[in-house]
Parts: sequence; C-alpha cells; structure tokens
Amino acid sequence: MVSRRRIIRMAAGFGLVGAAGCALSGRERMAPNSRLIVLRHADRAGEVLTDKGEARARALVTALEGLPVDAIYTPGIHRNEQTAAPLAAARGLPLETLSVEDPTAELIRRGAGRSVVWVGNKNNLAVIWDTLAQPDPPPVDYGDLFILESDATGRVKLERRRVPAERG
Repeated sequence: MVSRRRIIRMAAGFGLVGAAGCALSGRERMAPNSRLIVLRHADRAGEVLTDKGEARARALVTALEGLPVDAIYTPGIHRNEQTAAPLAAARGLPLETLSVEDPTAELIRRGAGRSVVWVGNKNNLAVIWDTLAQPDPPPVDYGDLFILESDATGRVKLERRRVPAERG
C-alpha cells in the first residue's frame, strides 16, 4: 500500500505538485487571496491550560500583530477555546466552533478571500496538513504557528513561526 504522502512526493518529481508543496490535484485547495493560520492549543494539564499555556495564549496576540484576522475557529474543546480567547478578545471576534474530524473543507470554504485562524489538536492538524498536501511536519507542537497564504493565482506559501511561552 502506497501512502498519500509518498504519492505526492512521487508526483513532485513529475511536476504535478506546486512549488509550495500544494498538490495541484489535491483533495482541497485554498481559494486565491486567502490566509489560513493554524496552531495547536497551548500547553495543558488535563483539559485546562497550564500557566505556561496561558502565557503562550496571551503571546499569540503579539505573534499575530500586523496580520488581519477575520474569524477564529476551534473544535469547541475547552483548552482550544482558552488558547484562542485572548486573541478573540484583542480582535473583538467571537470564537466559532467547527466540531468535525476533518475541518479542512469548511475552513477553506469559510476562509475564501479571508484570513482565518484554526486552533486545533494534534489529530485534526495532521489531517488538515495531509488534506492540503503540505510538507512535514504539521504544526502539532506547542508553540507551532503556521501560516498558509494563497496569492491571486492560488499558489500557496507556507510560513512557520513559533509562539513563545514566556511567563510574565
């Protein structure tokens, strides 16, 4: 059995995959002039954020300074909502819930021509990454902040950042 990632890597050799790693014939593609900002919830103990996680959630506000944010989505899990809450408060936006195993299609649809944030979990972030045929690794570590941005032609650029967890 050949994995989807291996097929994508083989397709790259034949010019079937774009320069940014986005499959031209992939299952989902971002609309032109869209931005999808994805990150894992901050550091946790059980279902709630630790002090370090709360500091990281506050630092997310600064980490996204200068970038527009039109909507913030979570899977409706408390730790994800805690992570997104400082950003939502700073931007005057509500937290919106997408409670599906693979939120990719809905994020792409709702984010067409917009800038949206997804605060996810290891599993759904890995699914998003695979569905969008992005290069490994997916943003599954605490503090990973990955920004996918499509230009007017739909070409996707990936920027990898980190959100610090400095205690204040």
